[in-house]
Amino acid sequence: MNRFDYVRPATVAEALASGALPGSAYLAAGTNLVDLMKVGVARPERVIDISRLPGLDRIEWLPDGGVRIGALVRNADLAYDARFARAFPAVAEALLSGASAQLRNAATVGGNLMQRTRCAYFGDPAAACNRRAPGTGCDARAGDNRLHAVLGWSEACIATHPSDFCVPLVALDAVVEVEGARGAREIPLDLLHALPGTTPERETVLEPGDLIVALRLPAEAAAFRHHARYLKLRERTSYAFAVVSAAAALDIEDGTIAGARIALGGVAAKPWRARDAEALLIGERPTAELLARAADRALAEARPSGDNAFKIVLARRIVVRALTLALEGTPETMPALPASAFSATTGARHVA
Repeated sequence: MNRFDYVRPATVAEALASGALPGSAYLAAGTNLVDLMKVGVARPERVIDISRLPGLDRIEWLPDGGVRIGALVRNADLAYDARFARAFPAVAEALLSGASAQLRNAATVGGNLMQRTRCAYFGDPAAACNRRAPGTGCDARAGDNRLHAVLGWSEACIATHPSDFCVPLVALDAVVEVEGARGAREIPLDLLHALPGTTPERETVLEPGDLIVALRLPAEAAAFRHHARYLKLRERTSYAFAVVSAAAALDIEDGTIAGARIALGGVAAKPWRARDAEALLIGERPTAELLARAADRALAEARPSGDNAFKIVLARRIVVRALTLALEGTPETMPALPASAFSATTGARHVA
């Protein structure tokens, strides 16, 4: 780890002033940044501790029924907020599918949006990685790549985005509130993360010094609360990133699909919204054949980036399963595997 200056601003304005200086990095819980600093992947000259900035740790319900979530709200606090879990059950389920209880107690909403790929070659300073060091190549292309991207990848980078949380958020049209040198602005979450193309080092559309201050879910997203699920397939039962995952949400009126949302995780450098598959469902009466066609449509552009053709098959299956379970209805209770938002255990504490 290199030597760095440590700054603790008292206001967002002070944080932005420090963040505008070259070599700066924002620190909240540090569950991703500190690990990258330890192995030499991240080498900031200045670490700006934003963990105590006032007003960024609130869950605010808006008059129209939407919700605004401060960037410093802890993942566990959001997932266990009863009103939030009722309105956006797939998001709560995704939060509780990620990491361990200890990490969820520390990790923040803003940090989750900004976490970086877990590609082993990105995390190894001795490996060639265009995302970490532009122009050096991509060792993953000829290496261990069974868990890498099958959608939106390029010859320059085949990494995937690791977030569970972001998958249902993208499906539900979440918006990110950002402050920076150009003032305050809003970015649809679906547009926040960038596909690699020829510039894989450009991971998001944020500009240097930009700070995420909040995340917003529109009131319309709550219309899907009765038929919404998040499913995650991993190589271990818990504490593992997704091989593939899917969020599915349906709005059912008189037996017909009036609205549909589908997003995939673990398949691309960003959470992948399957809008063509959604369009196929709207106005139709759900059948097994229809759900299968929607899954095929969601993966129509998929292609292996290495030894990972199996991920395309798995992704199709998990889309069908997520849609099927969403169609059955959001359950009132279900086994907490792992740490489901619908645990039958009442009164459980998430903070030790």
